[in-house]
Amino acid sequence: MDFQTKQARRVLIMSTLAFAANFSVWTLYAVMGINIQESLNLSATEFGFLLASPMLTGAILRFPVGILCEIYSCRKLFIGQMVLVLPALVALRWVESYWGYIFVGFLIGISGVSFTIGIRYVSVWFERKQQGYAMGVFGAGNAGAAITLALAPQIINYLGWEMIGIVYAAGMLLMIVLFAIMSPEETRYMEKRRNTSMAFHLAPLKEMHVWRFGLYYYFVFGSFLALLLWLPQYYMTAYKLDLETAMLLTLVFVTSSSMVRALGGWFSDRYGGRAVNWSVFWVCLVCLFFLSYPPTTMIIHGVEKDVNLTIDVNVWFFTFLILVIGLAQGFGRASVYKIIQDHYPEHMGSVGGTVATIGALGGVTLPVMFGVAVDLLGIHTACFMLLYGVLALCMAVMYFSIKSEQHKKLLRDAIANNFLER
Repeated sequence: MDFQTKQARRVLIMSTLAFAANFSVWTLYAVMGINIQESLNLSATEFGFLLASPMLTGAILRFPVGILCEIYSCRKLFIGQMVLVLPALVALRWVESYWGYIFVGFLIGISGVSFTIGIRYVSVWFERKQQGYAMGVFGAGNAGAAITLALAPQIINYLGWEMIGIVYAAGMLLMIVLFAIMSPEETRYMEKRRNTSMAFHLAPLKEMHVWRFGLYYYFVFGSFLALLLWLPQYYMTAYKLDLETAMLLTLVFVTSSSMVRALGGWFSDRYGGRAVNWSVFWVCLVCLFFLSYPPTTMIIHGVEKDVNLTIDVNVWFFTFLILVIGLAQGFGRASVYKIIQDHYPEHMGSVGGTVATIGALGGVTLPVMFGVAVDLLGIHTACFMLLYGVLALCMAVMYFSIKSEQHKKLLRDAIANNFLER
């Protein structure tokens, strides 16, 4: 194994660990939110805004940070980003009000930009045929949410509510030290390849491809974020499970969806990102159809007597469907970035940052819309009805864009073969 390959592997390992640490911080309100909701007596809509507060900062900062990644050292940006999160984690000890938690959530959200920095840092170290797999491995850092789901309740039980931010700050500080010591800087060759022209990096954003990819990522990543935040309280309210069981089942969803992302990258390298993405959408559409159906009791007037018919998705079938969706989303997150790498290999900062921003906005908007839908309709499954509509829109856009590309290709081939002269 040559020196360059060893360095690339070290970059991938350290970036994945740093991303996992940041993702565990970014999703901290998935656990804390339940206790905050109970102590402050929040409505479903207020709870949705609380969950969305860290997501908002992490979303809107991804694009400008993506531009910075094209100009400055990603390694230094990664370290600086982690340092900025520390004060917010420490401040959690003294927060007591709803708006205080919202404000600190905005600051904690800085951890969400770690994906944009890391994907740019990792991608330049690998050849094109390996990039889907490498980015998939890095994306498995989403499993950091599993760390929070497993660790945060234990911290609360044994050390007390006020210590959770302190413990997370200590863990982040350790990650900063390890990353600073072990992660290599880009080689001189990589640095020379940087194009500091702002016009160059912004040029692709005029193309509809970028915004379509963002819409796809809104579902495969945004809905993943929204579900990991929403599922614990959904299990507790819809199925009356205790907190520990709800966290455990959400943990299974998050872990499986995150770890399968590397496999999704390999499939995307082998079969193409778009083929994988289209398959993902169909799988999720079928699952969401069943999840959207609310518990229903019907009385059928028979020939001799009335027949009572009850339709309900029990907790185990619900968990199975959620697990399938999570696995599909893991494949989808990898396939979208493989598509981006194929189309815009020199714009992973700007285009990748734009798509990541749109995707992360799903983690901002969807929990709020979930809360509003539940408050308005009074149905637990309203959140899945909403997701079904979002996915239907994604599939319609993808279908018509494929048809349009096929039509344009046929037209180009016809013109190239001088069809008018025959």
